[in-house]
Amino acid sequence: MRKARGNAALIVTVLAIAVVALRGCGVITDPSTGVPGGVAGGSAVATSSGSPALETSVAPGFIEVRVSRNTDGDTLRVTMPDGTEEKVRFIGVNTPESTIQHEPFGKEASAYTKSRLPVGTRVWLETDVQLRDRYGRILAYIWLSPPGGTGDAEVRAAMFNAELLLKGYADLMTIPPDVKYVDIFRPMAAEARNANLGLWALTP
Repeated sequence: MRKARGNAALIVTVLAIAVVALRGCGVITDPSTGVPGGVAGGSAVATSSGSPALETSVAPGFIEVRVSRNTDGDTLRVTMPDGTEEKVRFIGVNTPESTIQHEPFGKEASAYTKSRLPVGTRVWLETDVQLRDRYGRILAYIWLSPPGGTGDAEVRAAMFNAELLLKGYADLMTIPPDVKYVDIFRPMAAEARNANLGLWALTP
């Protein structure tokens, strides 16, 4: 009987060690966090593509970064929390082209984004269903400050994507499955269009 108990204790110990090892490799998900490897929400974990997931430094779903380079009206380069640089494409909006192509009001839109988000500006990225587009750019909503909520008032007050729509620097661009704010964005684009703001002033 003592030998059986000893063997049982040994088996339990071996299983416990195996579970810890598997969690460390990301094979087992920690039930308390839902994250592989027992890593608390917000830490970097491996994705299906093999690249690390984004690391958050504020509330889950928001990544605090700094603008490192301006590209055009709806694209930025940012410095991530780990020091790497990433290109970010704004979700839900489309400004006129100003780089390879030169569309009407493209330079104005690009200049506006550069003036509002100069190099060194701290912003918060919120991702949606897809992390990246086919060009490898992070897809994100750009918050000028961490929001207290994600309703219409907060979006109008603190999200730069919405600001571009409201001031007529961008048109609405909806690409499923990244449609979290489409019902808020749609009337904003209509407001600017009805008021002939920005690029809408060019439309006869």
